[in-house]
Amino acid sequence: ELMERHGLGPSRALGQNFVVDPNTVRRIARLADVGPRCPVVEIGAGLGSLTLALAETGAEVVAVETDRHLLPVLTDVVSGLSNVTLVHGDALDLDWGTVLAAHDSWVLVANLPYNVATPLVLDLLADVPAISRMLVMVQKEAGERLAAGPGDNAYGIPSVKVAFRATARLVGRVGPDVFLPRPRVDSALVDIVRRPAPAPDADPA
Repeated sequence: ELMERHGLGPSRALGQNFVVDPNTVRRIARLADVGPRCPVVEIGAGLGSLTLALAETGAEVVAVETDRHLLPVLTDVVSGLSNVTLVHGDALDLDWGTVLAAHDSWVLVANLPYNVATPLVLDLLADVPAISRMLVMVQKEAGERLAAGPGDNAYGIPSVKVAFRATARLVGRVGPDVFLPRPRVDSALVDIVRRPAPAPDADPA
């Protein structure tokens, strides 16, 4: 109904699959373990369903969206919520120092499209220390790679790069039925907690 009202449809180019099930976004907010006045940044706010679930906890939410066509929809959805700030920009190119200047430590919560999920998580771990924890929903295969340990079938370079700066674990799976449009794959929820310092016994090279 929101998309019809604004004359919009999901963008394949941006990998948009919107979560349309309220139980799923509330589950994500619970797993993110955020609450009143907790600084939260959401990437890819889309139609605002996860944004609303995060705002419901009382968290201070900065919602980032790169698709300018969705901004009027988001503005409509979060209208009247004093604890949500919208930011228009590409998460891969944002000036994160400015966006996150209000607090020293943030939790990132996001439903990330397949084509940017892994590079974005790795870039944020490497370059944005203000993000101390992430709860991300990604395609199942990408989630398994991010959380894999030595000896796991999914273990590879992304797994090593995550483990150097953080601990990661799979905390849930999400079926395709909660998305619009419906993807052909399952999704995974990955909890990533930044280490106080990079793994001491690891050689960055």
